Amino acid sequence: MRRYLILLIIPCIFLLDRWTKLLIIQNLSYMEIIELAPFFSIVHARNMGGAFGILAGFGFAKQFFTYLPLLIILALVYILIVYRISMGKMFALTLILSGAVGNVYERIFYGYVTDFLDFHYQNLHWPAFNVADIAISTGIGLWLFVELREMIRARKAGKEVKVKSVKGEEKTKGQDRK
Repeated sequence: MRRYLILLIIPCIFLLDRWTKLLIIQNLSYMEIIELAPFFSIVHARNMGGAFGILAGFGFAKQFFTYLPLLIILALVYILIVYRISMGKMFALTLILSGAVGNVYERIFYGYVTDFLDFHYQNLHWPAFNVADIAISTGIGLWLFVELREMIRARKAGKEVKVKSVKGEEKTKGQDRK
């Protein structure tokens, strides 16, 4: 039952993301900035590319950053339905899925993603982002944390842990290090 309650996060984050983006779209002109603190502003920005605006100037970017996340969404749904994973990993994947749905929705219907949270130091700006981006980043961070914690626990328990190298080679690690 708890596993299904976690899935309620998806519509909640999606609706929060939509609401905040609509608030920005309806109340700020494109590229209008409201400075709230010396290091933080609200800005109406449009991301035509991927994370951090990657490939924004390329013609194929809209299609690429629409279809790739759609495939990722399908893969995440498949994993959540088929595989039995820990609650921590399920929560992490649900956060990633929630954010992906929010950004893909905008990309399909608007051709871009609205970003509005702008952290900066003087003229050095971190790329603007939104609620969906926060969900995705938090989900990825949580997944890495849970994965690392499970590996450490398995190693302490004396279990062998299968690890893939960057080259794709699979190695089995036990308690061989002290």
